[in-house]
Amino acid sequence: MNPIVKLDSIDAYNKLYGLETRHPLVTVINLSEATQVVNHVSMDYGVYALFLKNGTNCTLKYGRQPYDYQEGTIVSFSPGQLIAVDSDVDEPAPDVIGLMFHPDLLYGTPLAEKIQNYTFFDYSQREALHLSSDERKLFLEFLDRIRGELEYPVDRQSAEIVTSHIQLLLDYLTRFYERQFITRRKVNSDILGRFEKALKDYYADGHANEGTPSVSYFAELFNLTPGYFGDMVKKETGKTAHEILSLYIIETAKHRLADTNDDISIIAYDLGFQYPQHFTRTFKRITGLSPSQFRDKICADNGALN
Repeated sequence: MNPIVKLDSIDAYNKLYGLETRHPLVTVINLSEATQVVNHVSMDYGVYALFLKNGTNCTLKYGRQPYDYQEGTIVSFSPGQLIAVDSDVDEPAPDVIGLMFHPDLLYGTPLAEKIQNYTFFDYSQREALHLSSDERKLFLEFLDRIRGELEYPVDRQSAEIVTSHIQLLLDYLTRFYERQFITRRKVNSDILGRFEKALKDYYADGHANEGTPSVSYFAELFNLTPGYFGDMVKKETGKTAHEILSLYIIETAKHRLADTNDDISIIAYDLGFQYPQHFTRTFKRITGLSPSQFRDKICADNGALN
């Protein structure tokens, strides 16, 4: 069991590697300047961080899943994540550069309202961003801008200027991830096909007694984080994974309502709803009709045809 190091401040991280702290809430990291070797530890992050690996590979572990932190990839961490660092050999000055900032830096800035939109912070590190040479160049340019601003004494404008650079960098990383979704379209299409089948199997295999299907259930099924899985589905289909689940459930319910005389509460329980009124609210939100109104309309339409 690796010892756990709590990274609740910029200074805590810098002291771990023997680096200088120039600003208490943000730093541009260059681990080639590290004076202390860090290996076989687990880091409990209380800060946001982005790292770009330039040199040899390094093995990290997120949860129980190991992954290779390869050259040219960016990994991102956010408060609440526990990351294990385990390299086969001790690397005294790894060729890693990056950015780290504390949540307190964001207070009172536009980025405070937007930080939750950068869902890649919640991706598993197995879903790391692979940069092209031009993307890597742009990433380094932003780090230089932030580093240059940190050379000035801290004043009233410091936080707003620095966070504006960080926000623009995060916007670019979002664009780079969207590019990566496109280049992985074949893989994503395969996952979507498996998603459709797994959704049908969910009910066929009797999982409804565990509740209605969740995004987390299918993400785990495909060894993806809910955030990455949800973003991938949205990019490929234009709908959120939750919307697809809800639409499937309601289409299934429509068939039951039209083809059987089953009580509405029985249909609700069979679809995984704990309470029939939750089913009724969901059905009406999507169709504009309650389940009983929908059934009456089907019966009336069929009567008119006859």
